[in-house]
Amino acid sequence: MYALADISVSHDGRRVLDVPGLHLGGQGVTAILGHNGSGKSTLLGCLARQLRPDTGTIALDDRPLDAYRQRDLARAVAFLPQRLPPLEGLTVRELVRLGRYPWRGALGRWRVEDHAAVDRALIQTAADPLADRLADETSGGERQRGWIAMLLAQDAPILLLDEPTSALDLRHAEEIMALLRRLADDGRRIIVVLHDINLAARHADRIVALNQGRVAFDGPRDAFLDADVLSRLTGVPMALLDRSAPHPPHAVIA
Repeated sequence: MYALADISVSHDGRRVLDVPGLHLGGQGVTAILGHNGSGKSTLLGCLARQLRPDTGTIALDDRPLDAYRQRDLARAVAFLPQRLPPLEGLTVRELVRLGRYPWRGALGRWRVEDHAAVDRALIQTAADPLADRLADETSGGERQRGWIAMLLAQDAPILLLDEPTSALDLRHAEEIMALLRRLADDGRRIIVVLHDINLAARHADRIVALNQGRVAFDGPRDAFLDADVLSRLTGVPMALLDRSAPHPPHAVIA
């Protein structure tokens, strides 16, 4: 579990994140929402230690985040950034194998448990039929499943994902979020940045909404799916369309 206290981050003289206190990384799926520039990616970057806050403290499991060695942190937290590197020449299996680096290093001998972790990750993400294909020749949704399989091979209990559905069509976005939901149900703790209210409402247990770097909402899905709350957060009139159980209401512009 992350504990944040008095976190602030500034860029070009502008405060982009200002969080007096926040706990993240509990059981289930936590979705972080907000307008462009609201501080979502900055917050996730701080949790992944890709960014250092200007002020305040971040602890992970009651230990200061800065006290972790890089390898130990990678064994605790797996991070998928929004901008991903090219994969020229790598098969999907080779991509997933990169997730074992924190456990074996660059030159360490591959052990039975390393191979098993890769195979298990491919199966969990339904990427095993793609294992021998070049990653850059797969579709966007298939490639994203390969990246998530890499995170799973890392065997970290907490997964941080920055807008993993942003470049996907509706079907593949739903598939990726359904995958994250299943992983959470199996015990992984998921923190995911999203920009789609309804996608978050369908799959998240907890929603944290940011506005100008500050927490504007923090609560369960049922509290989030309120027309007044959504109108305040989005800045436009919102309405909810009822759907048959167990599906949550669908948010639309009124």
